[in-house]
Amino acid sequence: MTSSALAAAAAERAQNIRQRADRPSQRRSSEQAGARAVVRAALSGVQVRETGDATTLEFTGHASVYERGYEMWDAFGPYTEVVAAGAGADSLVRSDLDVPLVLGHDQLRRLARTSTGTLFLTEDANGLHVHAPALDPNDHDVAYIAPKLKAGLIDEMSFAFRIESGQWSPDYSEYRINRYDIHRGDVAIVGYGANPHTGASMRQPAAAPQTGRARALLELGIARA
Repeated sequence: MTSSALAAAAAERAQNIRQRADRPSQRRSSEQAGARAVVRAALSGVQVRETGDATTLEFTGHASVYERGYEMWDAFGPYTEVVAAGAGADSLVRSDLDVPLVLGHDQLRRLARTSTGTLFLTEDANGLHVHAPALDPNDHDVAYIAPKLKAGLIDEMSFAFRIESGQWSPDYSEYRINRYDIHRGDVAIVGYGANPHTGASMRQPAAAPQTGRARALLELGIARA
């Protein structure tokens, strides 16, 4: 985004938004109207590695990186959005938390799910950490995405959520998400997301003896701050 476009949007926003606590109107990830309002990230490593018995794959990554600004758009134009550290704490401790790991935010392409005990979401020093310890390599979607991660063709993540509270900066150029709800949202492996600092990894835990094929199939480090 250009500084002039950011300033113009902020000025118009300041004239039209009643309170700084109001949520962005028509929030989206690009200038195009109707674009999804999701956040991507590319900081943690994308890994695809076999588990100890070489029958499953382990996936790890970050679906959002906290305290790092990224470009978003609302009804008035571009702005910088930041997810606050700990913003998902209340949502993640729900006993009925139901969040799938999907491809491209497609709810029919699920790889794992918190409600089935195959997906674990936590907050760490970087942001929203995603861990699926035992994906089935025979699953069509797992088989589809693993070689793309290995080749570096896919290296980002995103998450879909609801904003529960946030606040605009005094000049209305930045919106800070203080609390979000991810229940019945998703974490997704994507080509490009909104937050360019995230990342993902899928791996096969290394306990099996070395054979003709490498024990570690893939380990990509993403650090595009």
